[in-house]
Amino acid sequence: MNLLEIRNLSRSFGSVKAADAIDLDVAQGEALGIVGPNGAGKTTLFNLIAGDLAPDAGTIRFKGADITALGPHRRSAAGIARTYQIPHPFENLTVFENLLVGAVYGGGQSERAAIEPCAGILRRTGLFAQANRPAGTLTLLERKRLELARALATGPELLLLDEIAGGLTEGECQALVETIQGIRAGGVTIVWIEHIVHALLAVVGRLIVLDFGRKIAEGEPHAVMRSPEVQEIYMGIAA
Repeated sequence: MNLLEIRNLSRSFGSVKAADAIDLDVAQGEALGIVGPNGAGKTTLFNLIAGDLAPDAGTIRFKGADITALGPHRRSAAGIARTYQIPHPFENLTVFENLLVGAVYGGGQSERAAIEPCAGILRRTGLFAQANRPAGTLTLLERKRLELARALATGPELLLLDEIAGGLTEGECQALVETIQGIRAGGVTIVWIEHIVHALLAVVGRLIVLDFGRKIAEGEPHAVMRSPEVQEIYMGIAA
């Protein structure tokens, strides 16, 4: 069963086609990776799925319903959550309060009902010991984890991860990969944009490649990365 279905999705900025007639299906429980060079349209695709941008053409269906015209808040309530490349926590709130904001305003829960689930998410993401710290005092890894935890607090069925491993050390990246593997094992469907390919390949079961807003390759992750076309376009290696 497909959780997400995208057809002919297009968005231009002037003469630049950031999304060029993209078709994409994401199955329930799948982990899908997206790679491509800078400017390929990866984050634009996420902005379109999450409702931060409106498409020029095409449709987006989630759980069988057409959500193309819905705003971000209603998509969040429907079960779509995302992280951003640069974490922007509510710095003057504690880590735990950041999760409550996600649960109450993104997931539609009451504050009382959200307390125990948020505590569980802090444990899953390795932030429980930091629960009462102001978010503005966190390290980069902790901010990345908080970005992930706040998205999980909304109770998503579909989680969009936008370069969440960027800027981390190898050890930090491995720890984050293990956390994401646990989230997938818990039944959350994941679509992950990432430049750190080895991290991506440790989690996803299918990979697509974007270039100039077009989907140019799709399939088993290692086979896709061995493709001469992908190596030439994505890694600068002559085919």
